[in-house]
Amino acid sequence: MRTSNPTLNDHVFERSRTGVATDGVMTLNGTVVKTAILTLLLVTAASWSWKLATSSNPPAWFGSALTFGWIIPLGVALIISFVPKTAPALAPVYALGKGIIVGIISAMYERQFGGIVLSAVVLTCGILFALLAAYMTGLIKPTENFKLGIFAATGGIALFYLATIVLGMFGIQVPGLFGNGWIGIAFSGFVVVIAALNLVLDFDFIENGCAAGAPKHMEWYAAFGLLVTLVWLYLEILRLLAKLRSRD
Repeated sequence: MRTSNPTLNDHVFERSRTGVATDGVMTLNGTVVKTAILTLLLVTAASWSWKLATSSNPPAWFGSALTFGWIIPLGVALIISFVPKTAPALAPVYALGKGIIVGIISAMYERQFGGIVLSAVVLTCGILFALLAAYMTGLIKPTENFKLGIFAATGGIALFYLATIVLGMFGIQVPGLFGNGWIGIAFSGFVVVIAALNLVLDFDFIENGCAAGAPKHMEWYAAFGLLVTLVWLYLEILRLLAKLRSRD
């Protein structure tokens, strides 16, 4: 079993099978409940930071939070990825930390393009449920070639984003792809498609984990991985809509 989501891959089950599970096994209902809890925490944190960001006098630390706030969620995500047993304790921390950043970013986009956040949320939810229905009915089957293709595309996008960050430190900008021209729009559309298809692999991971009788803590781990993909998809949709709106 392989998934391009770095937090959800076959090596996780190998690490999780060390020792005897004493707290039960992973179930679909349990994973759904954990996903709902993490989503609620993220939305709550995002709503709080959104409210502060859109107030008449936003806190002075908001600028620093946007610049350095990603470090804590990233650190927590890395710990969870390498030590899945920490997911029950750290996944909620990730959801809260990431929610604060998502709320600030959303407020910035909403200030410039009124109504864009609602559109992005609706599209994200629509894509989630559409792909879930397609997966459950067998319209989309995550074959090995499908998984390898999404893995390669996701890895390529991650390396490209990392390269642009490093180049940006030296004042070098990548022209076209991040602008609102048709090349930039096409690039954002491609990233949105890849992010969306990662959801299919996440569904496959969850189904196989439940079938394999993975340890109970893997419910939190799987929910965390699915949340990572959903946040990525939402932010990419937000970026795509902003490019389209800026052309009006």
